[in-house]
Amino acid sequence: MKNIYIKYLNNELKLETWQKIGVICLVIVITGIFGWLYEFIFYYFNSGMKEFYWRGANFLPWINIYATGSIMIMILTKKYKKKPLLVFLIAFISTGILEYFTGLTMYKLMNGIRCWDYNTEILNFGNIGGFVCLRSVTFFGLSALLLIYGIVPICIYVSTIIKKEVFLAFSITICAIFLFDELYNLLFAKTLNLPRSADIYKKIGIKYMDYYKNK
Repeated sequence: MKNIYIKYLNNELKLETWQKIGVICLVIVITGIFGWLYEFIFYYFNSGMKEFYWRGANFLPWINIYATGSIMIMILTKKYKKKPLLVFLIAFISTGILEYFTGLTMYKLMNGIRCWDYNTEILNFGNIGGFVCLRSVTFFGLSALLLIYGIVPICIYVSTIIKKEVFLAFSITICAIFLFDELYNLLFAKTLNLPRSADIYKKIGIKYMDYYKNK
């Protein structure tokens, strides 16, 4: 593990294509779940520590923007892994841009409906239009350190100790399940008039975080 980690930091680690695919699949799943857990816990405190709310828009505990951001960070920081401060700053800036324009675009496309609104949240200092704030990008920057120096190298190490067929089958299958869940709720449910995760969870009594409507 130590030799792999050193080579990884020095960009000397040569991965096979199948390893890269498997690692990316695992990162997509892990970081999406990580983001869901963060929001699940944060919004418990944001609501006055009274109720837990299911976050995201899927059946499974996974939020797509965290997975998207993680892949973006991996690409942008590939050459700078030996410089943690630079990794933090790159993640801090890039995730802020991603979050702001994602929120703004969805706000425009959904006629004033927001998927998040920092105007209504605690610790919202540095808030810009409700789409991004200093607390969020600081958390993303710190999370990037965990991603680059913890999650990614561990996933790479796992790919070296498990048989290729087993590693690929597991990583691709679990990633496909989460992505299908996302596609179902984002596209199939609407086009085929099927129940979304929000509809089902609310019916069985699970508190589900609704979109924020512009007033």
